[in-house]
Formats: sequence, C-alpha cells, structure tokens
Amino acid sequence: QLQLVESGGGLVKPGGSLRLSCAASGDTLDRYAMGWFRQAPGKEREGVACISKKGLRTNYADSVKGRFTISRDNAKNTVYLQMNSLKPEDTAVYYCAAGSSSFEYDYWGQGTQVTVSS
Repeated sequence: QLQLVESGGGLVKPGGSLRLSCAASGDTLDRYAMGWFRQAPGKEREGVACISKKGLRTNYADSVKGRFTISRDNAKNTVYLQMNSLKPEDTAVYYCAAGSSSFEYDYWGQGTQVTVSS
C-alpha cells in the first residue's frame, strides 16, 4: 500500500518561496502519476499541478503557471512542488496524490499547511 507524506509547508510573506516535498513509501513511485492539490478554507479542492510517471509531462493550473514547478525524483521516491512568487490567495492545505493516471488518484497524503501573509 502506497503511503504519502507531505512536508515543507509553513508561513511565508507574499513574494516568497517554499518547496513542498511528498515522500512515498510502500511502493515504487515510478508506477504512479503524481499530482499536487490544494484546499483553502471554505473552498473546494483544486488541482495545482501534475506530472507523468517518468516526469516527461507536466501540467499546471492557470493560477500557478509560471510560479510553481512540479518535479519528481523517482530514485528518492519523492515528488516536489517549488512555489515562487507566492500570493495570499495561495494559502491552503496542500496535498499530494498518486494514481494510475493524471486523471484518477487513488492515494493521498495528509496535507501540509501553506500560509502566505505579511
């Protein structure tokens, strides 16, 4: 059973950067497409970024294009989300997820809080 653990969240000022990590255990990560999602208080969960199994294809929500970068290191069983030029509206709990494709996710982490505030 694949397990995912996110880390790297925290409080950052507008314009700042954070790098989230998602460490996998219980299976090899290269079997899965990976995604990052977020959910802000009172809002529905939204997809932020996704990456194919070998990292050859990525896709981003319009709201984060040019600011966020998803990457993966299958040798380390870890997926990353580099977040630059953070805005207050990026404040949310961020989750990583794994699935057989970028359209269907079967495994979810517990989430990590990102707060962007001055």
